[in-house]
Amino acid sequence: MSLYDYEVLLRNSTFCLVPRGRRLGSFRFLEVLQAGCVPVLLANGWELPFSEVIDWSRSALWADERLLLQVPDMVRSINASQILQMRQQTQLMWNQYFSSIQKIVFSTLEIVADRVRRHRARSLAVWNSSPGSLAVNLSFSDYLPHFPFYLTSLGISPSPRYTAVISVTHGGTGLTQTTPLYKLVKNIARSKFVEKIIVVWTSSQTPPTENRIPGGSVPVHVVVPPDRSISARHQPHPLITTDAVFSLDEDVTLTTDELDFAFTVWRTFPERIVGYPARSHHWDDAKAGWSYTSRWTNSYSMVLTGAAVYHRYWQHVYTHQSPSGLLSTVSTTKNCDDILMNFLVSAVIRRPPIKLTQRKQYKDYSSEARWVWTDPSHFHQRSVCLNTFASLLGHIPLKHSNLRLDPVLFKDKVSMQRKKYRQIEKIGS
Repeated sequence: MSLYDYEVLLRNSTFCLVPRGRRLGSFRFLEVLQAGCVPVLLANGWELPFSEVIDWSRSALWADERLLLQVPDMVRSINASQILQMRQQTQLMWNQYFSSIQKIVFSTLEIVADRVRRHRARSLAVWNSSPGSLAVNLSFSDYLPHFPFYLTSLGISPSPRYTAVISVTHGGTGLTQTTPLYKLVKNIARSKFVEKIIVVWTSSQTPPTENRIPGGSVPVHVVVPPDRSISARHQPHPLITTDAVFSLDEDVTLTTDELDFAFTVWRTFPERIVGYPARSHHWDDAKAGWSYTSRWTNSYSMVLTGAAVYHRYWQHVYTHQSPSGLLSTVSTTKNCDDILMNFLVSAVIRRPPIKLTQRKQYKDYSSEARWVWTDPSHFHQRSVCLNTFASLLGHIPLKHSNLRLDPVLFKDKVSMQRKKYRQIEKIGS
């Protein structure tokens, strides 16, 4: 009986020797990648898998199999920072290209496709950085700064303005100074970061004319989708030219300061959904399935797009890259578009959204949409959506987080001159 468990040793090792097997290569290479150990290759002349597009020097070491005594000195020369980067890279390579037969096959096909369409081939930067080539569809753009997850590595900041997209599903024909939509547009128009306001009108009522919506100097456009689908708010539109899309429900009560704060935070996390209303999911043993909850807890896994900022790239993913069946579920239920957006973003970037501290009420519950939030069937339907999406994807990509970002010191007793968002404190909870 062995004194050591092979898998435990792999997971607890920093460097792992990968000698040649019966042939030049060895299955141990994939075992080492899966364990997050830095492979030290002892197989002279071995061409590593997918080396045409994968830069293995970022995650592996080569040693001459004829000079084994040099290996200890070689691995000791690698500093702690390099080791961490290499181990992280092994996990990226494993998760994106080798963790299943399906991914290995898809990676092979993508390499062949890039050989054929050389003018549209993915750059090595796409293959060797998160989220990897299988998650990046160049039909959106072949210019890397157009993708949110490359901005930081390229040292580029996202565009300094946002497009507000307001979804109107219950709006009536009346638009007065007391209606939630009127108040919301006024608050958005005062934002120093807004470029334009797009009102996506999916209500069965007749939409108001653009000149009746109080945008002031900010252009306001009313868009009526032909099918008035619930997914229309997340569809790409020629009017959206900014990186950031501030998605809002018609009855959101966010102030101008809260809007500006959300956008400022998003510019630091341009690949994520950043917003106010958070929700969570959990496994329910009694129901033998996933459940959706809106209870206030320390943990959350979703930020609803009724008051959130995200990069316009996710509109492309939502509309053109959603796996078969997901959009039809949203269309059939007329619900869960925000859950689907969270699923897609988390599946690609493998990170949770960012929740911002909000006032206890972020919606006007006197509006026509108030019945939705008090209807028990609404929450049941969303649990059904969770399970349907998980079944179609084969897993739940949502990640839990405890992080909440707050306008610094806005509730503390310090000088108002030291506070960036001074108006927030004046608002009653």
